[in-house]
Amino acid sequence: MFCPRCGSILIPKRSGKKSKLVCSCGYKTGKGEKVILKEKTVFTARDKIEVIDKKAEVLPRIKEECPKCNNGEAYYWTVQTRSGDEAETRFFKCTKCSHTWRVY
Repeated sequence: MFCPRCGSILIPKRSGKKSKLVCSCGYKTGKGEKVILKEKTVFTARDKIEVIDKKAEVLPRIKEECPKCNNGEAYYWTVQTRSGDEAETRFFKCTKCSHTWRVY
């Protein structure tokens, strides 16, 4: 329903046990009404989301030899695992076999 004064959509507002439709301009319906809100959505082929099982790696790559498969390239990241005055721990993940190891 729309406001007869300004044409905006009337919003249901609860007053006691009944709901009244009100507008931002100040208009209110005189009687309490039973209000049922419904919304129907239609999905098209364009709206569908494709789920891909492959995880996209966003970590930087470095030349580092994997101790498991001897591959020459790995992803790396650093984490401060000990106190602040000590060096951070470097983690590596092989791009081929996904083996993960660390260097202190």
